[in-house]
Amino acid sequence: MKVKKYILTLFIVMLAFYPFTDGTKQQTAIATDEYAQLGISINKILQDERLDGATTGVSIRKANSGELIYDHFGETRLHPASNMKLLTGAAALETLGENYKFSTEVLSDGTVKAGMLSGDLYLKGKGDPTLLKQDFDVFAKDLAARGIKKINGNLIGDDTWYDDVRLSQDITWTDESYYYAAQVSALTASPNADYDAGTVIVEAHPNSIVGEPAKIKVLPETDVVNIINRSKTVAAGEVKDITIERQHGSNNIIIEGTVPAGGTVTREWIAIWEPSYYALDLFKTSLEEQGIKFVGKHKITLGKTPSDAQLLTFKNSMALKELFIPFMKLSNNGHAEVLAKEMGKVVYGEGSWEKGLQVIEENSEEMGLNMETIMIRDASGMSHVNLIPSNEVTNLLVAVQNEPWYKTFLSSLPVAGISDRFTGGTLRNRMKTEPTVGNVKAKTGTLTAVSALSGYATTKDGELLTFSILINNDLAAVTPIEDQIATAIASYTKSK
Repeated sequence: MKVKKYILTLFIVMLAFYPFTDGTKQQTAIATDEYAQLGISINKILQDERLDGATTGVSIRKANSGELIYDHFGETRLHPASNMKLLTGAAALETLGENYKFSTEVLSDGTVKAGMLSGDLYLKGKGDPTLLKQDFDVFAKDLAARGIKKINGNLIGDDTWYDDVRLSQDITWTDESYYYAAQVSALTASPNADYDAGTVIVEAHPNSIVGEPAKIKVLPETDVVNIINRSKTVAAGEVKDITIERQHGSNNIIIEGTVPAGGTVTREWIAIWEPSYYALDLFKTSLEEQGIKFVGKHKITLGKTPSDAQLLTFKNSMALKELFIPFMKLSNNGHAEVLAKEMGKVVYGEGSWEKGLQVIEENSEEMGLNMETIMIRDASGMSHVNLIPSNEVTNLLVAVQNEPWYKTFLSSLPVAGISDRFTGGTLRNRMKTEPTVGNVKAKTGTLTAVSALSGYATTKDGELLTFSILINNDLAAVTPIEDQIATAIASYTKSK
């Protein structure tokens, strides 16, 4: 009987060491046999036919020691999608600090006399992705409080804090019309408190008259975009089939298709072409609403603020620890790319992707990641060229626990099953029952044929584990598989 029991135990451990591999050479590490049952559970999950033809990397470590307790293709480089933001976020907190703030300034090289500003007015952006229309209103009110009623000069936007490269190198034409691939500028604006910088919200409302075009609303209102409305309101109950897209290389927003009378509103976040002009247009509107008028010949253009210009008013953004909530919870790509350029500006004096990604790479190496196994092409994870092994993701998740800003980092991660958007984030509708709800805290990632989930989960024994699941080349819905693995971790107890 003892021999049979020994053989059975050995067989279980061997199963954990050698998971289902579809004929591919596989290296699997289980630190001790106490995690063998967890390995068996995950191996069984990985046999799901939805993963046929896909490549999946899974890595699990003890959070307190970094000891690797499960590894399925953990050294294989895979596309991380938005799990790339874990590296970017760690670098930003380390480089800029939790209390870092962006600033925006209004300056002039002229003088004010009898209510007239004689000289140019400059709106200087320094990367703030959280500027809203009401912030420009406050700027205008501040100028009015200085007694300015007229401006005899030009309105000039200064976006030279960063370079003029608007899109990271791997963004495609099919993406760049939408909010998740918005252009990055040091001078920009957001439509609401999600802070999708460089975008407007376009709404198509059914017309009350069948046969007429849908009624279009742009939020915030701006003259920068040109609406081309080719839509049609059809009878109630008919099919809703409407698209809202921006034409490449312009700010022509084309609305096509049908919307049923009495039906729901169609809403799309559309990225602006050259968002510096967008911010400048909102500021001009705010000035006009405060009764401040431009007189004589004047231009509304971009340029560089003179070094001797006088500061008239300014605004600091929320602290970085507050920005991290919409950034990570909602997986805001624009925030990631702005942070990259800001890090480049602060560390190397150059607000570019080249220098920003260099900072992320250097910080990741300092955190103990093996950069010889990693390729970084952007800060958000939108690139299909980014590569990282899941074992290096869990390395990072272990390392950040020792940093003074770890609480901010952890608090920014989506929390499984919590319905509040700024708590549950992109996990608010996943893993909504015990033992995962409120327990699993992890960053999601989604691209075409890429899905990822990496973060922290506490086992039934109260042990905190870090995990990373990277799935590439998938053609089916694989998030349920990620959830099953996270649930297996959260359900695990060594006593069984």
